[in-house]
Amino acid sequence: MRDIVRAPGEMREFAFSVPAPEKWGEGLVSVKQGEPVDIDVRVESVHEGMLVSGTIDSEYSGICGRCLTDIVQPVEVEIQELFTYPGHETADFEVQDDHVDLESLVRDAIVLSLPFQPVCQPDCPGLDPATGERLATSPVSEQTGAPDPRWAALQDYTRDHDDDSPRSAPGDTAVRNTEES
Repeated sequence: MRDIVRAPGEMREFAFSVPAPEKWGEGLVSVKQGEPVDIDVRVESVHEGMLVSGTIDSEYSGICGRCLTDIVQPVEVEIQELFTYPGHETADFEVQDDHVDLESLVRDAIVLSLPFQPVCQPDCPGLDPATGERLATSPVSEQTGAPDPRWAALQDYTRDHDDDSPRSAPGDTAVRNTEES
């Protein structure tokens, strides 16, 4: 790259693969240490520094946020960042010794693109709250226990298919509002 430093208008393209130097990401998913990271970038020399743009491809792994199964998904991120020459206005990234260090740019772009609540499939139903089994693989289970006694009074107010009015319990002496607006 030394041949394009401070030569505005010059451009070089690079494609290479490197292993992730450490685990990238915290939470349910991350890019494991040693996972291949494919980088395809174009470096353009401009008056202010070096403009780097391209794509990053890798894979993240972890667990589904709904059903807790293991997942491995691809991650693709587009980047574009200006590495300024030393002495110009301060920026997040600078050209140092006639080169650009992509590691922190690549790491930040990948970590920020990882899903906060990853799922194994978009319509993952999660876990059965009663049994803890995955709903996607287990047959739909009916409640085998008695209904919660706190809700028992509401059973008297279920609608009958033939009539739209609520049913009342036998001996119910509640006053009904028959006034129409």
